[in-house]
Amino acid sequence: MLKEGMFIQERYEIIGRIGSGGMADVYKARDHKLDRLVAVKVMKAEFSEDKGFIAKFRKEAQAAAGLAHPKCGKMSMMLGEDNGIYYIVMELVQGITLKRLYYQKRGKLTVREATSIAIQVSLGAGSGAQE
Repeated sequence: MLKEGMFIQERYEIIGRIGSGGMADVYKARDHKLDRLVAVKVMKAEFSEDKGFIAKFRKEAQAAAGLAHPKCGKMSMMLGEDNGIYYIVMELVQGITLKRLYYQKRGKLTVREATSIAIQVSLGAGSGAQE
C-alpha cells in the first residue's frame, strides 16, 4: 500500500487511496508534469514478483488503452514500473462508484437501474478501436 505524499516516477504524487480490488489498489494522484489529477492503479506488492500477474496487469492496461468511449476513462500512460511498483495511470473520473450505489441502495437495484447500468457498461466494453 502506498502512502500519501509518496511519488511514483518523480511525477505522480499520491493523494490517497480511492479503491481496492483483488490484484491492485487505485489511488488519486497529482500528475506534476501535466498539473492534473489522475487515477493510478498499482499492482499489490505480493504480486510484483509473479510474472503471471505482471502479464495479466499488462494485458489489462493494453485492453483499457483500446477503449474509446465517453463513459470510459482515458489512458494517459499504458503501463509503468518504478522500483518494483507496477502501475497504470488513467483519467480520474469523479462520481459515484457502482459499489457505493449498491450499498446506498442496500444491495437492491431496480430492474430499470440494473438494465441501464448493464447497457452503459456494454457500450463502453464494446468501444475498442475497430480496424
